[in-house]
Amino acid sequence: MRIELRKMERLSFRERQVVVLKEMGYPTEIIAKKLGLSPSTVTTLLHRARQKGYEVVVILPGQVLLPVEGEEEDEEARGEEG
Repeated sequence: MRIELRKMERLSFRERQVVVLKEMGYPTEIIAKKLGLSPSTVTTLLHRARQKGYEVVVILPGQVLLPVEGEEEDEEARGEEG
């Protein structure tokens, strides 16, 4: 699995920093500490970045969408029981 952030060129440097940390799963308070900002500034930067339309794209390899070996049979067996 790969995650891409697109249209990041629309964002300021600070907005990019905040977006990347947020998309990595960091809470607002931790982002604020890491960047030396207040939590409200982090929230404002995230809001501005969203308004500018950056996109998060998850790229999955094809086999992720295929059933796991034996899984298909299990689902059919459950359907017959119900």
